[in-house]
Amino acid sequence: MKRFLVLVLGILSAVPRTAQTQSPPLTGFDAYVEQALRDWRVPGVAIAVVRNDSVVFSKGYGVRELGKPARVDGHTLFAIGSTTKAFTAAALAMLVDSGKVAWDDPVTKYLPWLELSDPYVTRELTVRDLLTHRSGLPRGDLVWYGSGLDRSEVLHHLRYLKPGWSFRSKYGYQNIMFLAAGEVVAAASGMSWGDFLKTRIFTPLGMSGTNTSVAALAGDVATPHKKIDDTVRVIPWRNIDNIAPAGSINSSVADLAQWLRLQLAGGTYGGRRLLSDSAVEEMHSPQMVIRISKDARDIFPDTHFLSYGLGWLLRDYHGKQFVGHGGAIDGMRAEIGLVPEAHVGVVVLCNLDGTSFPSAILYRALDAYLGAPPRDWSAVLLAATRKAEARGDSTDKAFEAKRVRDTHPSLPLERYAGSYVDSLYGTVEIAEQGDHLVARWGP
Repeated sequence: MKRFLVLVLGILSAVPRTAQTQSPPLTGFDAYVEQALRDWRVPGVAIAVVRNDSVVFSKGYGVRELGKPARVDGHTLFAIGSTTKAFTAAALAMLVDSGKVAWDDPVTKYLPWLELSDPYVTRELTVRDLLTHRSGLPRGDLVWYGSGLDRSEVLHHLRYLKPGWSFRSKYGYQNIMFLAAGEVVAAASGMSWGDFLKTRIFTPLGMSGTNTSVAALAGDVATPHKKIDDTVRVIPWRNIDNIAPAGSINSSVADLAQWLRLQLAGGTYGGRRLLSDSAVEEMHSPQMVIRISKDARDIFPDTHFLSYGLGWLLRDYHGKQFVGHGGAIDGMRAEIGLVPEAHVGVVVLCNLDGTSFPSAILYRALDAYLGAPPRDWSAVLLAATRKAEARGDSTDKAFEAKRVRDTHPSLPLERYAGSYVDSLYGTVEIAEQGDHLVARWGP
């Protein structure tokens, strides 16, 4: 249920390392963030705010790792998860601007070897489809998560992933389509996805600390944390190079503030145009309608529409268009949101997963700059989290109550041991261990 709630909410050239003085809209913000850190039990967070093409706030709070003194600052690197998707969309937009790609080109024009289970979808799937979660495919995340498969192998396995619903009929979040989008970038540009981002986006924006792989991490880096048995614990960084265009970027709020400046300025940065007006407009325009759930309506009662653009979630917020995205990977959470009409954007990065804390901080900051009525977002989202947890606990108890007691396996345990092979997910090894069975999958 925590993951569900997070998904619901998922919807200056150089910044000094020292904390900037709070501008009037953020008076009292320090105290609010510090209290929210305690309430949510988050080790550390970094926050930046951009307004009118200037970084008006950039600061870190808390620590990089529990039990160690190193503090988070504006240059601390975090995994930004699925907020990577907007970078992949921007890379393709640059190729559209240069005439090397068209949004409605078939994907097989660039990846002729790509095959899905439905020949019609294989033939009709477009570049736009890759970026809008309308392929009709379920997530299938275990194809890449912990599987040991490389990018080409993950895409090869798509032919075994059966549709969950009709092509283009409804929104269904899909990471592997963004992997395919990254491969289109490579095929059309002659550069790897990572090299293209570095050359065409990171370097022009001065995002010198940003990278696309855990293998490149060094220096001022946050440590991932997770709640395990209600205790916040350190966990390892996870390498997700095999799904990189969907979520592998590591960055800081100092760097991401420059990304916000580009988005808010309609594709220009420091007087240089990196993206056309039409490209930014296309990315920020609704492409696929998303049904607003009851949980989302309870939290955002004034929201009238929710949709997906090209790598961005879109909706109305206080009568203005909100463009944003969340990110989550083991031990890390990210939220990026901007209101172009108000020329303001916020980025929040933290080192605890499964939490709506970044959303609370983002909306608290946005409200201050939009002049919206004050709302205690931390309290609102904590209450929603606890409600979701209670509902999940109730469901678990109801499921357990239906268990038939005192049953026994039909066969001796050793008879179940062996290798079980699935064309989509690969091989699972079942072994007897004492008085129970264990499953091993992946490398």
